[in-house]
Amino acid sequence: MSTGLIFPGQGSQHVGMGRDIAERFLLARDTFLEADEALGFPLSQLCWEGPEAELTRTENAQPAILVHSVAVWRLLQPLDIPVLAAAGHSLGEWSAYVAAGTLSFADAVRTVRRRGELMAKAGAERPGTMAAVLGLDDEATQRVCAEASQAGGIAVPANYNAPGQVVISGDPEAVERAGGLARQGGAKRVLPLNVSGAFHSPLIASAEEGLRDWLAQLSLRDPSFPVVANATARPVRNAAEAGRLLIEQLTAPVRWVGCVQAMTELGIDRFLEVGPGNVLCGLVRRIERGAETRALGTAEAFEEFSNNLATAWN
Repeated sequence: MSTGLIFPGQGSQHVGMGRDIAERFLLARDTFLEADEALGFPLSQLCWEGPEAELTRTENAQPAILVHSVAVWRLLQPLDIPVLAAAGHSLGEWSAYVAAGTLSFADAVRTVRRRGELMAKAGAERPGTMAAVLGLDDEATQRVCAEASQAGGIAVPANYNAPGQVVISGDPEAVERAGGLARQGGAKRVLPLNVSGAFHSPLIASAEEGLRDWLAQLSLRDPSFPVVANATARPVRNAAEAGRLLIEQLTAPVRWVGCVQAMTELGIDRFLEVGPGNVLCGLVRRIERGAETRALGTAEAFEEFSNNLATAWN
């Protein structure tokens, strides 16, 4: 079997995240402390103790999730499991590039902190919202967004998460109209999301310039294994393309269904979710029903995997 890595995105954060692996494994603890030093404040304390409202802030949640993910990845590396490719959901794509060696951990932590600040600022300047549409196919969701936008404002698909699960994003009134049209068109549910902006939509385009300027100061390297990009759902193999698509990703939809399908086309049939939570494992099973999945975000899950399954997965 061939292994692919998947890295979670924003929304996977929770108070206490990563504390058990840091207590159990010195390498994980050192990863959190390295992030504290890179950022100049105790992110580890925020991850482990909260408060939740502060951890959930975009500029804190993004580095918190990346650090947790990289800590688990560093624990996985000594197992020498061949990795065919990786992908991450939105913020998780940055974690995937750290695993692939495209940018250093310290650079990535500081960059996603800045990314979060830029996104929060864009969200404050152009307030927006997001909603999950369940039970409607991609084309129908695209149509209701286009129809809702004709009456003013913007509504666009933001995350193609799984068959029948699309998140839409945009101006509050347009998203509300799109949700109503989706219900009329047969959607089972439309769930408003508690977010600070209309992510993966044109409403946060003002964040692109700042992120582009920041990335221009960094040294990116070609990934050691392909990273499937959210914006294109195609494998990225060089640093220049990685940098370009990480900027484009801010306003482009997350094509997660396409990312998983692209990884399957590369030959991957087992997916390790590296970081907090297990949401992506559930999405993968809905997209590719025969795929094996395993979430490795806790000390217990990692120890079980390393003790009992590492040999079988090699």
